[in-house]
Amino acid sequence: MKFILSSLFVVFLAQGSIAQNRTISGVTFPPKLDVKGTALYFNGCGLREKYTLDLYVAGLYLESTTMDANKVISSDAASAIKLVITSSKVTRDKFNESVKEGFENASTGKASSAEIAKFKSFFSAAFKVNDEILMIYVPGKGVAVTINGKFKGLVEGLEFKKRLYAIWLGDKPASAKLKKGMLGKM
Repeated sequence: MKFILSSLFVVFLAQGSIAQNRTISGVTFPPKLDVKGTALYFNGCGLREKYTLDLYVAGLYLESTTMDANKVISSDAASAIKLVITSSKVTRDKFNESVKEGFENASTGKASSAEIAKFKSFFSAAFKVNDEILMIYVPGKGVAVTINGKFKGLVEGLEFKKRLYAIWLGDKPASAKLKKGMLGKM
């Protein structure tokens, strides 16, 4: 009996260590997100830096964790990218310009100019430090965007999701270090 209790305690400790919050640059990522009844699990996170400035942190949530970027990009399973602004240097205009460049550099998926314009329109308000952007892929629907918990809109289709996720996880990511972090490789 003592052996069984000890074994259960070890299993409990091991599970507890897996399901802990992760904090990077003062932003905490919970081990799980519940998106309309679908559990998404923390895969990894990283910091986007430019010229030694911390700009934002991004975390990736998946139904099943993986270190395979191509699998994440092409998967038709629910997933989410949580992005939190950490610098006042990140303005709406700079963010939208970076998104435009990201779509141009992405080599996976397809996004029409109308879809990109629609996506960028979700970011019409000025950004503040600690703003939380959640980009949620819903299979059969598309990418829903919330900012600070407020729904901004949806861009339909898996191909758009592939192109969007390739901004951070593709062959020419916004930051190689951030990509590694989001894939849990750091």
